[in-house]
Amino acid sequence: MRKGLNAAALGLLLAGCGAPPARLPGSHPGAVPPASPPAAAPDARGAAYRIDAAHSELRLLVYRAGAMAALGHDHVIVNRALEGWVRFSGDVAGAAFSLTLPTSGFVVDDEAARRQEGADFSEVIDADARAGTLRNMLGPAVLDAQAHPAITVRSVSIATATATAQAAGAAQAAGAAQATVRVSVAGHESSLIVPFTVDSSPGRLHAQVDLTVQQTRLGLTPFSVFLGALRVEDQLHVKLDLVAVQD
Repeated sequence: MRKGLNAAALGLLLAGCGAPPARLPGSHPGAVPPASPPAAAPDARGAAYRIDAAHSELRLLVYRAGAMAALGHDHVIVNRALEGWVRFSGDVAGAAFSLTLPTSGFVVDDEAARRQEGADFSEVIDADARAGTLRNMLGPAVLDAQAHPAITVRSVSIATATATAQAAGAAQAAGAAQATVRVSVAGHESSLIVPFTVDSSPGRLHAQVDLTVQQTRLGLTPFSVFLGALRVEDQLHVKLDLVAVQD
C-alpha cells in the first residue's frame, strides 16, 4: 500500500508540477495547443549557441505534506536530455532562447542526485517504486507523454536585474537577470518570470536558475488523497544548470 501511494503521489506531481484531470485522446479542455519546438534559432541578434546536454541538467525537488505525510517520500527528479538554442550578442537583455525537455529524459530518484540533496532525501527508494512513479508520470493523466513528448520553455523577453535591485535597495548578484517565459506542459501553456544568473566566456554561456514555483501558478492541481491528509506541496523547487556553446 505504501509503495502504491508513494508512486501515485509522485507521479501525479511530477509531470508539469501537478496532476491535471484525466484526459481523453485529442481532448484537452481549456488548454492551448503547444507549438512544436523549432529546429534552429530564429533570425535574431547575436551569435547562435546550442544547449550542451552533457553539461546541463534540470532538477526538481518535490515534498510530501499532510497529516499522513509519513506514507510518502520527498523526491528528486532530473532530466539531462535538454535540447535547444540561445541567441546572444553580449547583451543579456537582447538575448533569446528556447529549451526543450523530452519527457523520455526524466529520471526518478537517481541515487547520486538524492545524496547530493541531503537529509531530506536520505531514504532509499526501491526500483519498483521508481519505475511505478515514472509510469504514472508519463501516463495520459499526467504528462501524457505519447501525445506531448516534450516540455518547452521559450523566452518572451529578458531584462537585467539592476533596476529592480536598485529600486528594492537590495544587492544584485553578478550576472543577475530575469526572463519572462512561456512554458508548455502537456497541452497547458503558462507565463512565468524566472530570475537567473549568467556568465559568459568565448564560445560558452553558463546560466543557473534556483527558484520555487507554485503548481497552481501553472494552472495545475497538486495531488491529494484522504481529504488532503496525504498530498504534495503546491510549491516545487526547480534547479536548472544550463550550458550553451557555439559549434
